[in-house]
Amino acid sequence: MFKNQSKPTLTVLATFFAVATHAQANLEVNIGYLQQQMDNGPVLSNIIPDPEDSGLKGAELGINDNNTTGRFLKHKYSLQQFDSENPEELISKASDLYAQGVRFFVINAQSQTLKDIDKALPDEAVIFNSGSPSDQLRSKECNNSLLHTLPSRAMLTDALAQWLKAKRLNKVLVISGQKVEDKAYTQAFKRAAKRFGLKIVAEKQWDYDTDLRRTAQSEMPLFTQTKEYDVVFVADERGDFGEYVLYNTWLPRPVVGTQGLSPVTWHRVVEQWGAAQLQSRFDKLAKRWMTNEDYASWAAVRSVGEAVTRTNSSDPKVAYEYIRSEKFELAGFKGRKLNYREWNGQLRQPIPLVHPRSLVSQSPQDGFLHPVNELDTLGFDKAEVKCSN
Repeated sequence: MFKNQSKPTLTVLATFFAVATHAQANLEVNIGYLQQQMDNGPVLSNIIPDPEDSGLKGAELGINDNNTTGRFLKHKYSLQQFDSENPEELISKASDLYAQGVRFFVINAQSQTLKDIDKALPDEAVIFNSGSPSDQLRSKECNNSLLHTLPSRAMLTDALAQWLKAKRLNKVLVISGQKVEDKAYTQAFKRAAKRFGLKIVAEKQWDYDTDLRRTAQSEMPLFTQTKEYDVVFVADERGDFGEYVLYNTWLPRPVVGTQGLSPVTWHRVVEQWGAAQLQSRFDKLAKRWMTNEDYASWAAVRSVGEAVTRTNSSDPKVAYEYIRSEKFELAGFKGRKLNYREWNGQLRQPIPLVHPRSLVSQSPQDGFLHPVNELDTLGFDKAEVKCSN
């Protein structure tokens, strides 16, 4: 769809002509970006940590892209950013920004902090979640004011389970870490396994605190000795042990999940559908690769820009209603236009399946059908969501 798109100018011109009939007006749109810096303590492996500005640079690129379009339409976008480890400081800053006239917010924070900010801000505020993959926020604790540009864990594991089913890797050994996040990722995969007909032959929890750099070859084979399995699923979001599962299992089997073949929001190996030019622009801005949070923050800022451009209004209510409507479409460099689910505010999007050097596939997989939109085979469909505001 975007194969021949080589420069952002093509998208800019298409958008410009689409709104040429609207009366132009000088509009200023301020977007608040709040990021919770996390100190999770030392890890037990040689993991390469995410950059401290993961998310922020994606938002900055989104502002640049919005202004590229906006200069034709006399629209100006700006970003006010703030980061802190302290949730109370983030909540206070959000209220301060609202008092200063900011109505659009991109929040890269843990789920509880996100919920607290949402409660602290008036209903007029439009809030994008670019940092929490919590399934609860999309299924039970979802709020009509929240929009999610980061995929949920359910979306990620559904994407992986579809690929496993397509490859007939039906028997799975599940290994989970001890962290709350690891258990949540495991629960999401167990849901996906049931949904797509995979069999979990054994489930084990990694509770060792040893330095695996010297002992992986002796400890992992024994730990992974169990019934016959086709694949090993690993839930280790922080990277304490997962990297050492590969090539050290009792049976020589592929590893998937948070390590090995991984479902992701975004990765540098995604180059089709015009993604290479997005990667190039991001690298020029940030001098590094685009992360999951960068992409989610970029998509949030671009969603605001698309809504303001199409409606020719900076009114948050007008923008929000357009974003949640069937008319909204975001060119997300994933092979198709993206939009938001009406029942939980989740951005529909394909999920790349990657290893560090290559794109292996992209879900939804061929053959997994849906009566309305095959992207809704990833994550919580309408019937599964019981939201309470």
